[in-house]
Amino acid sequence: MARLVIAEDDPKQAELVQLYARNDGHDTTVVGDGRGALEQVRREAPDLLVLDVMLPRVSGLDVARILRAERDPLLARLPILMLTARSAEDDLLLGLDLGADDYVTKPYSPRELMGRVRALLRRSRPAAGPADDGALVVGALRVDPVRHEVHVGDVAVRLTPGEFALLALLAAEPGRAFTRESLVTDLYGTARYVSRRTVDTHVVNLRRKLAAAGPAPELVTVYGVGYKLAERTAS
Repeated sequence: MARLVIAEDDPKQAELVQLYARNDGHDTTVVGDGRGALEQVRREAPDLLVLDVMLPRVSGLDVARILRAERDPLLARLPILMLTARSAEDDLLLGLDLGADDYVTKPYSPRELMGRVRALLRRSRPAAGPADDGALVVGALRVDPVRHEVHVGDVAVRLTPGEFALLALLAAEPGRAFTRESLVTDLYGTARYVSRRTVDTHVVNLRRKLAAAGPAPELVTVYGVGYKLAERTAS
């Protein structure tokens, strides 16, 4: 069971999402505007936020931006599943760029939505086992799936669950060139709403964050294929 905050200003949509979430065994709280979403998340520290883009008072995009800047690492890493009626891909990618981990476009199947919730919760929760078991080390980069932590040298890097999942996948096989299609499948399954540009957006954010932390391995674009993680070469 997980604790979900559902930020949706359409009462019927909110009721439907809440019904399916409760049937999945989750504890849910519904809020109807962006300011209420921020207040509830800070009060409750839930496991996941289902966030509509078009919210009154504070938009869903601004809610995502504010949460990703929070000092509390639990809030800054909170998994965010964005709901949007916008069909333009650039609008969807803007949500990912601001820190959303996944999105579903309206109208959507409630079963599909719950499948995406379950997948996002799995990616965001640390695996059970000894604290140091399974850490991935590539040069100065250390990815710890158990603690859900990333360090470049001694510098901690804060990532969203989606960014962490992508980096862990690449770090598990450094040097291997992954196609965008295989990355989408590995991270999101067969979700029909996710495009290859979702991966591109996460890569841009990862490059920025890793570069700010120090001389980390490079996320290399393999033209015509996809991406790989490679140790930085001396210049």
